[in-house]
Formats: sequence, C-alpha cells, structure tokens
Amino acid sequence: MPRFIYTCLLYLITPFVPLRLLWRGLRQPAYLKHWRERFGFYSVSAARPVIWFHCVSVGETRAAEPLVKLLQQRHPHHQILITNSTPTGRETGEQLFGDSVLRAYLPYDLPDAVGRFLRHFKPEIGMLMETELWFNLIAACKKQQTPLLLVNARLSQKSAHGYAQVSKLTAQGLASLSAIAAQTDIDAERLQSLGATNVQVMGNIKFDVNPPADAIEKGLQLRDLLGKHRPVFLAASTRDGEETLILDAVTALQIPNLLTVIVPRHPQRFDEVAQLLKKRDIHFQRRSLLNADVSLTTQVVLGDSMGEMFTYYAACDVAFIGGSLLPLGGQNLIEACAMSKPVLVGPHTFNFALASEQAIAAKAAWRVKNTDDLVMALQRLFADSELRQSMSWAALHFSQSASGAAERVADLVADYLSVAQ
Repeated sequence: MPRFIYTCLLYLITPFVPLRLLWRGLRQPAYLKHWRERFGFYSVSAARPVIWFHCVSVGETRAAEPLVKLLQQRHPHHQILITNSTPTGRETGEQLFGDSVLRAYLPYDLPDAVGRFLRHFKPEIGMLMETELWFNLIAACKKQQTPLLLVNARLSQKSAHGYAQVSKLTAQGLASLSAIAAQTDIDAERLQSLGATNVQVMGNIKFDVNPPADAIEKGLQLRDLLGKHRPVFLAASTRDGEETLILDAVTALQIPNLLTVIVPRHPQRFDEVAQLLKKRDIHFQRRSLLNADVSLTTQVVLGDSMGEMFTYYAACDVAFIGGSLLPLGGQNLIEACAMSKPVLVGPHTFNFALASEQAIAAKAAWRVKNTDDLVMALQRLFADSELRQSMSWAALHFSQSASGAAERVADLVADYLSVAQ
C-alpha cells in the first residue's frame, strides 16, 4: 500500500514533468537532450553483460570512479553502464571514462519506465551510489531477481528524519535491497533503524579517488598563469550565498597580492557569480578565457570550467571546501587532501561528517565557524609557510591512510556476479 500511494502521486505529477524539463532547459540547455531516456526509451544498447551504476550527479560520479575502474579491470567481459539524473553528472562521466562506459539517464521512478529500462539493458547487477532510494526501481529489480546494492551509503541525521516520515515505504525499500555497503558505523545504524538489512560497513570509496596522472603538471601550468609568487586561495565547490561571505573574508585580509580562485559547485551559477563580482566592482578574470598570465590587478579568478578540480587544488596554497559555511552539508574534502593541500571547512559538514572530523583530528584540516574565523585562519596560514607545509603532509597522509573501500565493494560485487553466472 505505501508504494501504491507513492506511485499514484508520481503519476499525478507526471504531466507537469515536461514543463519542468523545459524550465530547467532554459537555464541549462543540456536538460533538453536525451529526454526520451527519462521515460525509459533508449537508442544505446549493450553488446556485453552489464554492470550498472546509478550516480545522480557530479559528486556521485566522481566518487564511483575508483570502483568503476576496478570493476573494469576485474570484469573485462562486462560493460559498465552509468546512469545519471543531471546533465553535469553525465558530462562528468564522459570526462572520466570516455567511451569505455555506456551513459544514459535513469528513467523517472514510474513502473512502466523502470520496466523498459531493465528490459532494455538487462543488468546483471546494479549499484545505487550513496543515498538514492527509488522505490519502484528497487521493487522491479527484486521482482526480476536483479541484485541491487546501495554502495558508499551515507545517511545524515536530517535525511534519516525525512525518510522516517514515510517509514513503511522506506523500510520496504531498504529491506528489498540485496546489500548495503555503508561508509561508517553511524550510517549503518541509521539505515538499520529505518529497516535496512544485510548492512556492512566498508568505508568511503572517495578515499580511493586517485588524482589524474597529469594533475600536478596541469596544476603547475595553471599556477604559472596565476602567478608563481602570488599567494593563491581556492574556494572550491561554493554554493549559493557563500561567494558573498568569501568575498567579505578576502576583502578583510591583510595579505599582499592575494589571488582568490572561486569555483562554484554548479556550472549554471558561473554567470551569476560573475555578476556578483561585477556588482562588487571586483577585478576578475574567467578561467575559460585565461590564455595569458593573470594581471597583478586581478583579485579573483572565476573557475568556470568543468573537470579541473584536481588542477585547481594543485595550483593553490590553501583550499576552502564549499557548501560548509552555510547549512548545506559541505562537499568532499578528500580530493584536496589527496593533492596535499591545507584544508579549511565551515561549521556545516554533515554530508561528510566523519571524513571532516578525521581530517581535523589528523591536523590536515581546520574548521572555521564564520567569516571572521575564515579571515583569521587564512591570515595565519599565509603568514606561516612551515604550518602550511605541515598541514600539506598531514593531508596527504590522511588521504592515503583510509583507502581500500573500493576493493571491499568490488569483492561484494564479485560475489553477486558469480551467483548470476
């Protein structure tokens, strides 16, 4: 009955879905491409048995990278299919994997659309990354005896409370999953309290993300453009409202020739942030137009490019991880640590709670409470090169010490594939 009501509600809003796609397409035209896939109609097909990942957007796609590549090595006779919900997630998959994987949109969670998806691709196993629960999809996989795993699973207290409001539906969905690979003990406990079974703690796959082989070289090239001798502060993956706070902080700093690089989390906000910089009369240059050395009068470089986050980290002296100054849960700090950079995070890191606390305990990261705190932290770090170096080494050691989750999940996948074969 709970899933029946859920499905009825989905069908009620379905007539409005094309309007929403059109509205989003006005801001981001890529939403208007491949729209038939969102209803379960596909032109791409698999020639080999399919191992399927669902990665909602950019963060989940990047997180899946080490596991995808490991499974490609272990199961060369299988085809990897990555489904996304957003165009930026799909573009990220193309950047990371090229033509070595199939890409498609996961259909809306309607029984007929989900059925078409499963009949078309016939996956031998499926994996939902992090916290995505699609109840009709889960039920369809169970009915067709397709193993479906929730991997790198995390569940914040806020999300757990939300799922608890539909407790019967959530319990039914979680219990129908074949297995759950949770990031931490706390995530496992929250999932089990909502009705999950067969939960194992396997760690965070994001710790297994390896920087691209040319990341350091590209970072040095970018640093040459930014200025070898200028102090460079990176505000990475910033969210709506944070850029104003960061600009307030850097304006108050007493650091000669400081250059701030701001990389908004969502590409559709690049122009919005550019307008903010113009409004505040801040001299800035866009990364996408950067083909010569940055002028000494430039105060900010707007990181309006895709797929260069490791390059940005390699080119900076100190990195602040966005989504954490405001109550948005924070973004992934592990990539910055893997590039051996001192890391600053705000007070709101519930999306990466354990990783943030572990990084702080390892002296790889500092937590700042507000804008004033950010000013003091940056002032101190840029005044003390030995402190920055100490945090850099601690960050690299921290990122290397917690790896192995991808191997554990790959072993779990192998168990289900062997049963299927």
